[in-house]
Amino acid sequence: MTPVLETTRLAKSFVLHGRGGIELPVFAGVDLQLHAGECLALTGRSGTGKSSLLRCLYGNYAASSGAVRIRHDGDWLDLCAAAPRQVIDVRRRTLGYVSQFLRAIPRVAALDVVAEPLRRLGHGVDEARAAAGEWLARLNLPQRLWQLPPATFSGGEQQRVNIAHGLIARHPVLLLDEPTASLDAGNRRVVVDLIRAACEGGAAVIGIFHDDEVRAAVAQRCLDLERHCAAPPAKEQT
Repeated sequence: MTPVLETTRLAKSFVLHGRGGIELPVFAGVDLQLHAGECLALTGRSGTGKSSLLRCLYGNYAASSGAVRIRHDGDWLDLCAAAPRQVIDVRRRTLGYVSQFLRAIPRVAALDVVAEPLRRLGHGVDEARAAAGEWLARLNLPQRLWQLPPATFSGGEQQRVNIAHGLIARHPVLLLDEPTASLDAGNRRVVVDLIRAACEGGAAVIGIFHDDEVRAAVAQRCLDLERHCAAPPAKEQT
């Protein structure tokens, strides 16, 4: 089966210019393949680079070396070498991302925050808002909150808006960074069902799930970054 996302010898380091140019390696030599319909969980202790790896896959972090190749419009595209307009198009139509924190424009209603990915795909306002309402209802966000900006919500309520925003466009590839971290047990079960449904519909998912029960419920396999790759120790630039 042809993968939909793969990395080759992917590495990421940060250079601390305020500390004399010390280079801080995060991970190195990451090779992975992700296929349609499967969920891959990233595991390893805190600090092993799981969230940084997701940000490299999404293009928020520039990789230090290696390649991130994704199937987009039927062809392979290396996101590490892609032009900004190509990355934007991939995010709009192929690659979805649920981060740990909701970053929404102030004063924009939760309903419009969730509808925004569909609007970028060309859906009309009414159609996009109707779909957003369905997602918020599935995630048990009270309708009285839909017209309010998410900045006024609790952490769990914001995360449910975040999840709806990340899943509504039904991207073929999904990156999930601790999607259930701030949710109660009932809403965790809802999100587990949504992730399973996405995979059953053909989506390929890479996620970080610190809750063991959630990870066991959604992931077909795991990639332990601590064992898979060993970043070299930090070094000073000369």
